[in-house]
Amino acid sequence: MSRPGSPVCTPDWLALREPADHTARACDLADRLADRLGAWPGARDVVVRDLGCGTGSMGRWLAPRLARPQRWVLQDRDADLARRAAAATPVPATAVVGDLADLDTLAGTDVLVCSALLDLLTAPDVERLARLCADAGCAALLTLSVTGAVALDPVDPLDDDVTAAFDAHQRRDGLLGPDAPDVAAAAFARHGYAVHRGPSPWRLGPADAALAEEWLRGRVDAACAQEPALVGSAERFLARRLDALGAGGLHAEVGHADLLALPGTVR
Repeated sequence: MSRPGSPVCTPDWLALREPADHTARACDLADRLADRLGAWPGARDVVVRDLGCGTGSMGRWLAPRLARPQRWVLQDRDADLARRAAAATPVPATAVVGDLADLDTLAGTDVLVCSALLDLLTAPDVERLARLCADAGCAALLTLSVTGAVALDPVDPLDDDVTAAFDAHQRRDGLLGPDAPDVAAAAFARHGYAVHRGPSPWRLGPADAALAEEWLRGRVDAACAQEPALVGSAERFLARRLDALGAGGLHAEVGHADLLALPGTVR
């Protein structure tokens, strides 16, 4: 785990995954959100808060899709990432340092967005996030939460063991891991939201070799941290997978889900 004030993910990793993230996100949910915002009377700015913004990938993807004047608040517990994100957002943006624990209110926010964040939260965290959104009456677009569904081609005898250990690692200490999409959908529904869900899988092939390698290495490291007895066999598993990747013969589909939660009234 990273320390408070440090990035959960390094800038290099965020840059490496950004193209795959942009391709994977559920465009139909973004279009539905844009339609909802387009129905607002008047032409005031939409205020979007990106929680756990990283380097601002979400803003670069979503802002051009929202056909209204916008102002973004880029919030991350790492000050440097928040500043970088604000500088790289294609609409007026402000950097804010902090995470969910520092967020007391979403008053003045029209849309709360996040990317690859929910699986790093606990069920009480997600319930609090849903309540903050409901108190403010804001919409929420929550993208790229892992589902635990991973398909590697070709298959390997150790696939299931690595998956089980990795998923257990994601659920350590009460974190939601692959349970996040279901828990978040239920939390927002309890607060009166209409929740729309869409798949947003990474589909990695030979053209994504650098990302696939880092993903594989991180996956195996986490699995071994969870189940030390796997270390020897997992090292051989990783070597086989990297050999296949280097030969252009490995494909992976990594399951994610996007959620759009809309409040009951048009603002």
